Amino acid sequence: MAKGTVAWKIIKDHLVHGTMEPGQEIAIRIDQTLTQDATGTMAYLEFEAMGVDEVKTPDLSVSYIDHNTLQLDYRNPDDHEYLRTVGMKYGIWVSKPGNGICHQVHLERFSKPGKTLLGSDSHTPTAGGAGMLAIGAGGLDVAAAMAGEPFYTKMPKIVKVELRGKELPKWVSAKDIILEMLRRLTVKGGLMRIFEYVGEGVKALTVPERATITNMGAELGATTSIFPSDEITLDFFRRQGREQDWVELLPDADAEYDEEVIINLDELEPLIAQPHSPDNVVPVRELHGKVKVNQVVIGSCTNSSYRDLKTVAEILKGKKVHRDVSLIIAPGSRQVLEQIARDGTLADLINAGARIIETACGPCIGMGWAPPSKGVSVRSFNRNFKGRSGTLDAGVYLASPETCAAAALTGYITDPRTLGEPIRVTLPEKFIPYNDALLIPPLPKEEREQVEIRRGPNIKPLPEFDELPETIEGKVGIKVGDNITTDHIMPAGAKILPLRSNIYEISKYVYHYVDPEFVDRALKNKEEGKATIIVGGENYGQGSSREHAALAPRYLGVRAVIAKSFARIHHQNLCNFGIMPLEFVNPEDYDKIDLNDEIEIPNAREQLVACVKEGKPIKVINKTKGVEIETKVNITPRQLELLLAGGLLNYIKQKQQQNKSA
Repeated sequence: MAKGTVAWKIIKDHLVHGTMEPGQEIAIRIDQTLTQDATGTMAYLEFEAMGVDEVKTPDLSVSYIDHNTLQLDYRNPDDHEYLRTVGMKYGIWVSKPGNGICHQVHLERFSKPGKTLLGSDSHTPTAGGAGMLAIGAGGLDVAAAMAGEPFYTKMPKIVKVELRGKELPKWVSAKDIILEMLRRLTVKGGLMRIFEYVGEGVKALTVPERATITNMGAELGATTSIFPSDEITLDFFRRQGREQDWVELLPDADAEYDEEVIINLDELEPLIAQPHSPDNVVPVRELHGKVKVNQVVIGSCTNSSYRDLKTVAEILKGKKVHRDVSLIIAPGSRQVLEQIARDGTLADLINAGARIIETACGPCIGMGWAPPSKGVSVRSFNRNFKGRSGTLDAGVYLASPETCAAAALTGYITDPRTLGEPIRVTLPEKFIPYNDALLIPPLPKEEREQVEIRRGPNIKPLPEFDELPETIEGKVGIKVGDNITTDHIMPAGAKILPLRSNIYEISKYVYHYVDPEFVDRALKNKEEGKATIIVGGENYGQGSSREHAALAPRYLGVRAVIAKSFARIHHQNLCNFGIMPLEFVNPEDYDKIDLNDEIEIPNAREQLVACVKEGKPIKVINKTKGVEIETKVNITPRQLELLLAGGLLNYIKQKQQQNKSA
């Protein structure tokens, strides 16, 4: 069992309930929360439903508007107005559209070593680059944290990732370190794990570079990733004018870890993830000059820092983007944009032929700037799931800013080592100070009372859900394979994301691009009083934290997902909305269930309790095939209570009622 590590120290300092043994449920106090508009609108509707008069996080809570900033009609602006006014009403910081991507802004403006951060976005661990214990979760968990509740999770293993060597080889960057981790461990390799980076190699990485690694650790399925808070961290905080927020936080000399990974920096080379998974990683040299490129996009919460954009500008300086390539640059924050505007970097990018777009997530979540049909897009992003770019038949590759810049110049995937001497960028002596022009700080209480929350016609209240029934009778609505992502379940993009505050409408798009008939089958089952059952393979629900991938299916009548295994955040989201996350005891039984099979889970409540308390299997009857299948749940006693109550919101309301009665 781990002890004396950076992550262990923070968890121990924030422990409210539980024992810090891997697999045991713990509850930790949350200092900060963040939301973004794609998940935040629902999170604040849930927060309001809890009946709390103000946010109760001890440090701060921030509402970022950064994902869906396109204003094609009234729906997005209405959501932005709701987020602005609900934030002002409840004492929450509000980051207005144009201020930047939540993770980049939070790193620059609010990160504090040793603090805990819970965010309704899977890439919240970005702040681990500054020594925070930063965890992504569903919006309902974040709403509960804002209401003063601790965050419940299973204690992960703490994995030592030792970076050996004093510096990175030429043309190799931090992005290549995390791509190497994905190449080795795959998108399932981080389940129930915290990756803690140590060794002399961490000294070679600035905080923005460390943040690239912790950000994309989400693609490993990790609970979070973290770096120590050392003199490199202090240097970053000094440059930001925030040295008062810095504390030293290092692992003990005799720190113990549960597992170990060793990366020799001098053995690394430029890497690239091929379509359609972040772990489909090969050396760039294997594709050098072989893949024609239509589009290059540099930005996202992974690689949009000053360091990244300055590096790209220096590579492009005095040159022109290839005539067949569209180069798109998205600065990560207003601070980054102003910094590159003042020192000439922006002019170099524009002169080379780059398109400069808003400081927002944009292309990463399919909100514009899609590649052409059957096109190839090389991006400095963190995800390349099929169709996420907005073009279903496009091939999206993930690479470092250096490799992206090389592709922009040559028109082909190109090993950046062929460009000559590498570019070395230093951070500004002093970053442009935050003047909070696009940040609204929490209002005094007397002013908050005067704020009227604005709700557009597309913002609908949460549907009410019933408790778990005694017996579940239903039909299989869809059967899917391994590594199904939340993008598969609940797509993003410019067409669907504006519906995020309207469960009744967004539910029409569940599994839209996988099986367009799924919704009709689920609604037919619902009309007939039957539940819908989903059958999945390994790592079901990987990817983003969007709780809509659980909430919308629940509204359609899904009461159980039977899979070989689950991704962490989605597993919790299923519990939060009263959907049983059943796992096959014998994975080969996956072949005993097919689409439209009649399924019965008799005595579901009783079986669920017996599974958690006595380890008994949960029997699922396939009435169509006349077979009985054994399943289990990998849940805690608290998650059992959530499922029995029909979800976390019901559970909280029941607790509040009990407290009033007492």
